[in-house]
Amino acid sequence: MPKLTHLFENNREWSAHIREKNPDFFRKLSQQQSPGYLWIGCSDSRVPANEIVGLLPGELFVHRNVANLVVHTDLNCLSVMQFAVDILKVRHIIVCGHYGCSGVLAAFRRERLGLSDNWLRHVEDVRLKHQHLLAGIPNPSEASNRLCELNVIEQVVNVCQTTIARDAWERGQELTVNGWIYGLQDGILRDLNITVTDFHETIPTYQSALSGLLTIQIVRLWADLTLSRIGLWVFGRLMQTDKMTPKTQAALQSAKEIAHEIMLTGIVR
Repeated sequence: MPKLTHLFENNREWSAHIREKNPDFFRKLSQQQSPGYLWIGCSDSRVPANEIVGLLPGELFVHRNVANLVVHTDLNCLSVMQFAVDILKVRHIIVCGHYGCSGVLAAFRRERLGLSDNWLRHVEDVRLKHQHLLAGIPNPSEASNRLCELNVIEQVVNVCQTTIARDAWERGQELTVNGWIYGLQDGILRDLNITVTDFHETIPTYQSALSGLLTIQIVRLWADLTLSRIGLWVFGRLMQTDKMTPKTQAALQSAKEIAHEIMLTGIVR
């Protein structure tokens, strides 16, 4: 039976490298952990939480599962959150997804994987909730990546609605919930503009994040039509309808202005 000796060798080299840089690192680390962040991310082996944010062991408390889900009946995730917030007093919870997530892609394609289907049903619920947004993206790869973004945004809301976060805010504890996404293609983290510091901010911030995605989607759609001035006429007609919410109208107006700038200058700001 193979004993994976190469992994033990790698470990000894890693330990020696750390001790060479900081001889007291492991002694201090063994005495106390005081991370400032809880990372809720995907189990994908290509997304190493500590490494992509440049933090050492002891600086990031981590929970990972398939598709970075926060489910209100998942005692594993909730226990990690409660320990992080109530005991370790972390100041930030970061929900981080990634583009090209296999779990999200399976839900997007409605593929059957087996037992995992029961877990990924939560991502399917996100897909159904936002199918109007996804239907407007003709490229399947771009649409699945948009679902990755929407999934993170929904999980941030789930974090904010837990008794753990709400109790922390009610007792005046400093806590910020953030929604990020990681690009496997370039190794870059992107802020999805959903950052919540109080329970009452949850829904307005959520709606703003969705409007931001809608604006981006409209601008990209318009970019495909940018050589046709009839596009501005279409936007004008859309703005005249009374069936849109004020937020949607604001998003369309912003998109129209940016698109017009693209037409005039050829530059996306």
